[in-house]
Amino acid sequence: MAEIIEPIEEYGLSTKHKKKSLFSKIGVVGCGRDGRHIVGLTALSGIEVIFIEVSDERIHAAFKSIENGLDTKIENWGLTQSEKRATMGRIKGSLNYGDLKDCDFVIECIRYDMDGERSTELRKEVFRNLEQVLAPDAIIATNATTVIISELAADLKYKDRCISLHFPVSHTDARLLEVVSGTFTSDEAVHKVFHFAHMIKHTAIPVHESSGLVSFRMMITMLNEACQIWMENIASIEDIDKEFTIIFGQRFGIFQLADILGIEKLVMLMEDMFHEYGDKKYKATPVLWRLFRSKQLGVSTKRGFYVYDDSGKIIGPNNLI
Repeated sequence: MAEIIEPIEEYGLSTKHKKKSLFSKIGVVGCGRDGRHIVGLTALSGIEVIFIEVSDERIHAAFKSIENGLDTKIENWGLTQSEKRATMGRIKGSLNYGDLKDCDFVIECIRYDMDGERSTELRKEVFRNLEQVLAPDAIIATNATTVIISELAADLKYKDRCISLHFPVSHTDARLLEVVSGTFTSDEAVHKVFHFAHMIKHTAIPVHESSGLVSFRMMITMLNEACQIWMENIASIEDIDKEFTIIFGQRFGIFQLADILGIEKLVMLMEDMFHEYGDKKYKATPVLWRLFRSKQLGVSTKRGFYVYDDSGKIIGPNNLI
């Protein structure tokens, strides 16, 4: 038998020089409610994802919450146990930014505090830490609805790869992603994120950097008007929500949606939009401020426009407003 002397790499039997596909592995910094949604969605789409948290306790809590979310999909959406195991197997939690070095896309998603704010300085620190470990062409993104990405990118060496994203509503059928260009964002970065949106089966909408983007500018005006209708005693909270869902074909009523998104987040965003645009239609109504000041922030505190049980299901309207 003749001796084979050709190197087998040339015949495709080695992965030594195999090129990594785009977005085969992404990172998320911060795994609160929004971060967990992004992690779970990405892993469910077949992409490896590693998230960074500040403690082992938060990593454990994030895994538990993501797993609970997948269990809900098993009960209601036909996800199988094997698909759940495969999805969880694609997720890794870490305390070390160095574990993100092989990612070609990382999304900053640090938690909101109880006042509905996210520290700009802390987010800048996250961006600086990411630039130290990522390749120059890796995308660095923030999950935001305010004018922030240009400010976060300003101190970095490779500013053109910085971009902002927003997933408007975190439920299964809301497959839309607002892709926000800042002052320095390159066309290449936008095209890459559009490709990511396609991978997770979302429709990408290009949006210029602005407070509230498109989704929240529309939602906020509807919420303020709904609050005004309720304060005028024209209809109850439940009936206003019923009209909203039936007439406009929405999954959630406007008040329930506010509770899901978080009253604290909405009030702070509305303040930002009011100062940005100077239009009183964005100013939070008295009932929103009442809920905010009394820490009745929605699903997260089990009390907002509605009262919720431990599983997040509505018990009834909040009679303490």
